Amino acid sequence: MSLDAFFAIGVTVTLGSHTFQPDEIKAFARKYDPQPFHVDEVAAKNSVFGALCASGWHTAATWMKYHLACGMGGSGWSGPGEPPEFGPSPGFRNLKWLKPVYAGETVRFTRTCLAHRPVASRPGGRLLTIRAEGYDSTEAKVIEFENAVLVKVQ
Repeated sequence: MSLDAFFAIGVTVTLGSHTFQPDEIKAFARKYDPQPFHVDEVAAKNSVFGALCASGWHTAATWMKYHLACGMGGSGWSGPGEPPEFGPSPGFRNLKWLKPVYAGETVRFTRTCLAHRPVASRPGGRLLTIRAEGYDSTEAKVIEFENAVLVKVQ
């Protein structure tokens, strides 16, 4: 199976859904983003958000968790030989936190392959560009960004 078949350009894949619980929101925020509206429910109530909400970084990291669990590193590979080998990412762009993710909200994460091209400096390597998105229970988009990753096709 080629990379084209595994990551069909323009096809959106649902990676999974995650409910952001108050305790995990506060634990993540205490460690990585200790702003009052992420770590304290009373402070959050009195903030611009009006209630406890997840850090945008928490939302992005959770997308990555589901992305890795759904087809990265071989899961879901049905082609001949070894699955594609995923390497490092040269970065992402256009990160947007479009709507707060409040405690108790369930977010559905997706990815869409936008393009892939050969990488001259890495024989057999391709640069894969993905659009990452997350949607709340009303289907409003809460996060989006473009991610690039180096992939070696076996």
